Amino acid sequence: MKKKKKFKSKRKKQIFTSIAIIIAALGLTYAPVPGLQQTVVIVSGTELQEPLQQLEAKFEEENPNIKLDLKFQGSQEMVNNYVDQKNDYKPSVLIPANGEILTELRDRLRTTNNTDPFYNTPKPIAKTLLVAIAWPQRGKVLFPDGRFQWDKVEQAMQAGNWGKVGGVNDWGSFDFVTTDPTRSNSGQVTLNLWTQAKLGGNINLNSFNNSSVQSLFGLVKKSVYQPPRSTDILLQEFISRGVNDADVATVYESIALYRWQQSTANQGRPYQIYYLNPTSESIATAAILRRDVDNSTAKAARKFLDFLTQPAQQAVLVQYGFRPVNNAVDLKTVPNSPWNQNIPGAEVKPTVQTIPPPNSQAIREIQRLWERAN
Repeated sequence: MKKKKKFKSKRKKQIFTSIAIIIAALGLTYAPVPGLQQTVVIVSGTELQEPLQQLEAKFEEENPNIKLDLKFQGSQEMVNNYVDQKNDYKPSVLIPANGEILTELRDRLRTTNNTDPFYNTPKPIAKTLLVAIAWPQRGKVLFPDGRFQWDKVEQAMQAGNWGKVGGVNDWGSFDFVTTDPTRSNSGQVTLNLWTQAKLGGNINLNSFNNSSVQSLFGLVKKSVYQPPRSTDILLQEFISRGVNDADVATVYESIALYRWQQSTANQGRPYQIYYLNPTSESIATAAILRRDVDNSTAKAARKFLDFLTQPAQQAVLVQYGFRPVNNAVDLKTVPNSPWNQNIPGAEVKPTVQTIPPPNSQAIREIQRLWERAN
């Protein structure tokens, strides 16, 4: 009898031990293995900050051996900092607002190194358009037909005061806002589109030597004293400053849609969106960097970029006002899509011409002219 009890007790211990081994094995399978976890440093434009922070937790939950370290800078700023090695960390991936900025980066790095600075062809993540925004009363004065016009903005900047362009004297000075083109893509696109409108057609590199264009850059630079370094920072300042300090601005459609509710809460009456014609489409594009990035980190980075372009994550980007790069995602059917919220001026398919953003050579000319303008 005693032998039987001992046998049963021993048998129970064996079963418990087996179960413990199985649980431990499962834990090793699904928990990060010390020494094997990859850290991927992502540097993105600030326009993607909130959606990437939301998606970070989901990706890390699905991929426990990969940790994301998100950083945010202006699109041009991130390239300059990377080239000049000014960061106190080593980026694995850059995601500027415009793929042309990566072309500029490649050109700059190839002057000192003949190898391609990227592991793979840069990957599109999300799309958006450059739009203008204005507070409703002031927009009606400046654009009575509801269509944005660069020459109207220029005339108001030259006049300096709303009373001189049909507005109310009590509105005070006319204030236009855009981002710093030496640090941000939206400022570069703004000046490129404005130059084209100024010259009445297609432009080339010589266009930036035109005296009227040089005068325009000087006027804009004077108007936007201390321009913000990134587009999302600009819009948050535009909303908080309100009608007394900011009248018209150029921003991405994505953040104009996403922060529209915020403008309602802060200012009582939300801003109006105006589609530029022509406008430029900016495609946030990701590149996996070679410098200081080993093959295993590059593989982990590739997994994250593939994750971002899947329908579920593209739908999250739509909720933040971006247009998807995955054609399986529809703007109107995504839950909480801003295109279903009756935002003044917002259109699913705006009837405007879309032209490419400035190429790397034009970006350099825009920066050169801006720095020399006074």
